[in-house]
Parts: sequence; structure tokens; C-alpha cells
Amino acid sequence: MHSRKRILAAGLATAVSAVALTVAGVAVPAQAAPASGTVDCDGWVHNNDSDVGIAGCQNNTDHAVTFRAEIVCGWAPDVSGNWVTLNPGEYGESTGSCAFYSTGVGSVGWTIQ
Repeated sequence: MHSRKRILAAGLATAVSAVALTVAGVAVPAQAAPASGTVDCDGWVHNNDSDVGIAGCQNNTDHAVTFRAEIVCGWAPDVSGNWVTLNPGEYGESTGSCAFYSTGVGSVGWTIQ
């Protein structure tokens, strides 16, 4: 009889713990409101020079942002472009060139500060 009570008590404790964890999981910590708008970026390889990567960004936020191109170079070290600061509503481009012995730009990404 005592083992049934222990099993029942253990099962009840497990169920209560599961409910408590579920309720705790629903609670969301307070966070700062996100800035309005987004920064829209695109990356591409220069039409006439396959060693040059370009990232272009449009600042659709309500504050200044800074970004730069991150270029992956084949058979050469990857490079980062120049930092560009954009005020709200502005568009700008950051470029970087792979070394002369590179097989060209493999991809272009960007870093936003």
C-alpha cells in the first residue's frame, strides 16, 4: 500500500513540475522595443572585375547605421570592405577586392553595427 502512495505522490509531483515549467516557459522577459524599420542589404560581384565584391544597403530605420561588405575570396584570404555610415533613408555601398592570385569572389555578405 505504501508503494502505491509513493508512486502516486511521485506522479503528482512530476505533473505539478511539468505544469510549472510550462507556465514558466510562457512568460516572456521584458525587452527593449525594436527600432522601427530595417536595413535592407544585397551583395554582388562587380560586372567587370570578378575580384571585387560589393554590398549595398538601404537604411530604413530611424537611426544611423554602419555596415561593411564581407567578401569570401577563392584561394586567397577573405577581405572586408570599407565601413559606411548611413543616416535614416540613405543608401550606400561598401566594396572590397580579393588578392590578384584569388580565383575571384565566392560570395558577398555584410556586417551591420
